[in-house]
Amino acid sequence: MVNTDLLNEVIDQSGLKRTAIARKMGLSDKGLKLKIDGVNEFKGSEIQKLRMILNLTDQERERIFFSGKMNLNHL
Repeated sequence: MVNTDLLNEVIDQSGLKRTAIARKMGLSDKGLKLKIDGVNEFKGSEIQKLRMILNLTDQERERIFFSGKMNLNHL
């Protein structure tokens, strides 16, 4: 599951608006929000796009997308 806290932190630090990120990924604003919130899963290709958009290191990508931390707020 996605480490939503860390992903939101990285997005905030990037200076990019979520709307701009969603457009670059080919998603709607709501579609991106659902993925960030852990309601819908990111596809591998979307993780790669986010990595490029946010200039994530391999370590950051692993911590955000493959750390095993779950967001239980949507359950």
